[in-house]
Amino acid sequence: MTIILDRDQGLLLDDDEQIGLECPYCNVYAHMSPQSVPLASDLLDNRPKHVGLVYQCDSCKAPVFLRFAVKEYYENQVELYRNFIELERPKERFAFSYLPKRTEVLFREALSCYSANSFNAFASMCRRSAKSAFDELGEGGKLRAFEEVMIAQDIAGIDDDNFSPIKVVLFESGDEEELPVLNRSQAGILLEVLKDMFYQCFVRRGKLSRAIKVRRFFVQEGGGAA
Repeated sequence: MTIILDRDQGLLLDDDEQIGLECPYCNVYAHMSPQSVPLASDLLDNRPKHVGLVYQCDSCKAPVFLRFAVKEYYENQVELYRNFIELERPKERFAFSYLPKRTEVLFREALSCYSANSFNAFASMCRRSAKSAFDELGEGGKLRAFEEVMIAQDIAGIDDDNFSPIKVVLFESGDEEELPVLNRSQAGILLEVLKDMFYQCFVRRGKLSRAIKVRRFFVQEGGGAA
């Protein structure tokens, strides 16, 4: 895949080139069509290291902003790296109503940090969210949560090198300065592991308890044995 901005022809793409991603507005995974691109002549004059392009979501027609790094400047063309950064990310969804109130507040802020690509602020908020959850779970809660996380590592087949900083963030105590510095990939793993931990410790139990109460209610209303 090659992305070229030409002085005379504008944006040049390979014939099969398409960008698809989850839209931050409609949350649908959709094809993105180029909507607004900078002039190659302006870029050739100023030679910035990064270039912003506006795409349009084919599902909801909203503008989606992507940032590309410049690979090479030529006489009449600018070549961009194929990888891009989403300046607006879809909001992460979760069954927040099943979380303890303090844990919910902290985890919502953690997700906001993740959506803003502030991965180390995200790690800090994940630690605070996890600690509040352990406090709510009571005696033995941290051990139970640790067991759930280790099961998640085994199910997902995550190697120890990538999983080690995740365990440090969630379970080790100490100053915030001692938290590992996370890259995008590690932050993504941390997000999914923490969501799974909260699901197993709170959401699953809450949904099951609610479902059983509903079943009992209808049995009692129907005159059956409880």
